[in-house]
Amino acid sequence: MLPFENLSEDKANAYFADGIQDEILTRLSKIADLKVISRTSTQHYKSAPRNLPEIARQLGVVTILEGSVQKSGDSVRVSVQLIKAANDSHLWADTFDRKLTDVFAVESEIAKSIADTLKAKLTGSEEHAISARPTENTEAHQLYLKGRYFWNKRTAVDLRKSIDYFQQAIEKDPNYALAYAGLAQAWLLLPGYNGGAPKDCFPQAEAAAKKALSLDDDSADAHTALASVKADYNYDFAGALTEYERAIQLHPNDATAHHWFGADTLAELGQNEREIAEMKRALALDPLSLIINADLGNAYAHAGRLDEAIAQLRKTVEMDGSFYYGRENLGQALALKGQIPEAMAEYEKAIALNDDPVPKAFLGHLYGRIGRRAEATKILAQLEETRQHRYVDAYSLALVSLGLGDRDQALSWLEQGFQERSNWLGYIRVDPLLAPLHGDPRFEALAEKIVPAKEFAKSATPSK
Repeated sequence: MLPFENLSEDKANAYFADGIQDEILTRLSKIADLKVISRTSTQHYKSAPRNLPEIARQLGVVTILEGSVQKSGDSVRVSVQLIKAANDSHLWADTFDRKLTDVFAVESEIAKSIADTLKAKLTGSEEHAISARPTENTEAHQLYLKGRYFWNKRTAVDLRKSIDYFQQAIEKDPNYALAYAGLAQAWLLLPGYNGGAPKDCFPQAEAAAKKALSLDDDSADAHTALASVKADYNYDFAGALTEYERAIQLHPNDATAHHWFGADTLAELGQNEREIAEMKRALALDPLSLIINADLGNAYAHAGRLDEAIAQLRKTVEMDGSFYYGRENLGQALALKGQIPEAMAEYEKAIALNDDPVPKAFLGHLYGRIGRRAEATKILAQLEETRQHRYVDAYSLALVSLGLGDRDQALSWLEQGFQERSNWLGYIRVDPLLAPLHGDPRFEALAEKIVPAKEFAKSATPSK
């Protein structure tokens, strides 16, 4: 589904066109019989050349949905066409002129018509999912769409804006489960974008996810958010497994659920093959997502498949050289492979691209390991100074301390990270940079609190 064109006279209504497209996509993606590509991949074609066969090849699909939205006052026109990409032939097209109060009915009708055209078999629960009306309040719905618009931009500033819009939507309709789920997912992402400390954000995410589920237990977004809280904040991996599996059952084409399931819970439990399988499924649903491409590389690294990890991470930075997370992880894979100058170069590029302290910590760790102690010590001092006025994960300081050979200080920082509920500590048993601490009684005691040995690398049936 390509981005819908905003034909409204007021260009500020771009959020509305994006939102309608997003909601139709979400309804379609709940049909297990269809493969539906995520918006993060399709949005690359907002101003794409009209080469549908090539776009379809890049996305791994055979049909493409195009559309436009025109909003004026309380009226909306939605025009859509389903196209067979190989020969540019129209399979189905229609135009809907409705009031804003009928917008959910239009979205349902479009999703049902596409499913019928593609001869997709729908279960009873899928029929219900694509015809749902999340709210009767049109103002609340528009505020929710604005929240998702800013949530998709993925910066700390925009995530804060999305939180504000989701909260306004909830004020208009206190029973709007989707708005609570959006609020949960926004709070959840903030720490990863330097928007706040886990202790300030994750409890807010947990409360919003639980409220969403109390209103609608079939909210896949809320189950996904709660799963991530359980894994990354509560270190409750059994609970996270249950929540992710429920989310994927409800929304089989949700790339985010497959991605987060692999990247946090399965990775942290050492279930490498299942982690890779979930990452590949996420990538099939969102092939141009930089973060999923990078995390597939990380999954290969977790399995000790360093050549594949490096190849995958090189592919990621070739897609976008300014994606600092990809460069940071490529640097780590190269360092593990013993390619030290290349690793340092990637870390330095990542540092130049973003003020996230983590790539600086990786570089400091590497400097310490290769005997460049003065430079490692300088980075450690910089991180400690930065930590005085903004959140810096204690894990970062632990890494540099360990690179310098100060095991006791590294362990003290890891213990501090546990108190602060560091996002990084879920990987304590699989993080190769922490391997020198294995067997140390303090390290083993801490690891047991986070990922109990009896849970680690349990055999599990691969998810479908």
